[in-house]
Amino acid sequence: MKSGYAQLLALLPVRHPMVLVDRVTDFDRGRTIGTTKAVTGSEPCFQGMAEDLPAERYAYPRSMILESFGQSAALLWLGSHGPDAEGDSLPMVGRLRNCAFTGSAFPGDVIRHRVRVERLVEGNAFMTGESLVGDQVLLTVGSLIAVARPVGVVTGGAAAYAAAPFVTPPPGCGPHPPGIPSPGRRPGAPGAW
Repeated sequence: MKSGYAQLLALLPVRHPMVLVDRVTDFDRGRTIGTTKAVTGSEPCFQGMAEDLPAERYAYPRSMILESFGQSAALLWLGSHGPDAEGDSLPMVGRLRNCAFTGSAFPGDVIRHRVRVERLVEGNAFMTGESLVGDQVLLTVGSLIAVARPVGVVTGGAAAYAAAPFVTPPPGCGPHPPGIPSPGRRPGAPGAW
């Protein structure tokens, strides 16, 4: 995989200001990726903050570190010719488990993500990894499960949502009070369980 920014944009389904990977530093197709994200004081998350805040208030949000890690995982999967070679589906994080933050990143820091594939199974990717600033690990991800979903369902709005299949809820998950959808039931979908 080429490390240029244009290559990142060609693979990632997001655009500025949500592109949170700046460079691919190493890539082993289907196995590992190393990426970087430079944290700057001009990030949208720091706009409008008072100038006299304590230094710890300028910590880069953990949700953004997780998003950057997830984009790195997407680059590994997509750069390894998945979730599908035709581009008919989008990768999404389905679940994060055993995540631990042990540090913070601040403006001026460069976050380095290391993501490893544990296994690839038809439209699903299982990954692990960590994020570092310098030699300090600031995030460990024990398990990231990524799933692929059809582009039309993800981006198609209400019509695609209404047409998408849904799962019958397990026993004991319904009925629910009016106005609160049951698991697996789309709001406004005809029929009740």
